[in-house]
Amino acid sequence: MKVRSLVSLIIAVVAVFVLCAGGLGGLLSGGTAAGACLPVYLPSASSTAASLPSMPSIWPAIGKWDGEQVANAAAIVTTGAQLGVPARGWVIAVATAMQESTLRNLPGGDRDSVGLFQQRPSQGWGTPAQLQDPVYAAGKFYAKLLTISGWQTMPLTEAAQAVQISAYPDAYAKWEGPATELVAAIAETAGLPAGGLAGCGAVGPWTQPVLAPVGSGFRSSDRPGHDGVDLSAPRGTMIRAASAGTVRTVRCNAVYASTGASWGCDRDGHPVLTRGCGWYVDIDHPGGLLTRYCHMDQPPMVTVGQQVAVGQPIGVVGSTGHSSGPHLHFEVHVRGDASEAGAIDPVPFMAAQGAPLRTRRM
Repeated sequence: MKVRSLVSLIIAVVAVFVLCAGGLGGLLSGGTAAGACLPVYLPSASSTAASLPSMPSIWPAIGKWDGEQVANAAAIVTTGAQLGVPARGWVIAVATAMQESTLRNLPGGDRDSVGLFQQRPSQGWGTPAQLQDPVYAAGKFYAKLLTISGWQTMPLTEAAQAVQISAYPDAYAKWEGPATELVAAIAETAGLPAGGLAGCGAVGPWTQPVLAPVGSGFRSSDRPGHDGVDLSAPRGTMIRAASAGTVRTVRCNAVYASTGASWGCDRDGHPVLTRGCGWYVDIDHPGGLLTRYCHMDQPPMVTVGQQVAVGQPIGVVGSTGHSSGPHLHFEVHVRGDASEAGAIDPVPFMAAQGAPLRTRRM
């Protein structure tokens, strides 16, 4: 396909993902901060295409997806691998096709929409026959995705919408978990280098706890004791479990900074007078990971010992505890260590899980 050759030339570069604590600076300096993970390298487009294993002629059902649907998802994934697109792009593409066609290669749809992505010939995507070729259709999707500045750090639904321009821009979000699981299973079966789908012992799909930009960052020069990131979401915004796990802690710990006496969580906190997380939840995840969600507006929706699914609502954004206004303070810890010694920077970690936090306003 011409599109494959064109995109291969554009993106024939080595994609390097540095996972978890330390970031690129840590790698270059040779340091390994507590909880740091090894970098994962994705081969270039040319080396990936040359080393792709042969694909199964018939794919088995995986979860709720039958063999036909899995085969179509596999075509999307392997096309991305051949083009050197990072694994985050495979998840975005598969999630998009889940929403647009339920991974069926449809002969028609709304107006003149065709194929897995319901692309429209009248909009310049290709001929109807071309768009019913999963490889061609996936190649066109990736070609557009790669022109979008910052796509790898956008929430999945925003990246998909930037390509598709759908009348339902938020519809793609619900497919992030299923797409991550299916892509990981396909990559494992096919022996593809799925860097970016795991890291730091992470298991299973991850999602953003809220769709909001990062305000105050992890252990910045002006806040060296800030063991997480602040996500600037309005009061009442639903907070969701970043991944499946078991609730470890549900607690109000807002106290007076001067005396340590209880301030309470039935009112907002204060950036000077109050200490503590206010209403907060800790969740244990496989691989020794823990996530923390602070400053909830009201008692959380979960209880200690409860099993939660990825994306499950656990509370709402507020400003209890040591807080100057409504936001979610979000932390990630390794080795099951809930103290500051186990905290790592959530931004590179979540990017490595295919659920990047916004680092700037879009």
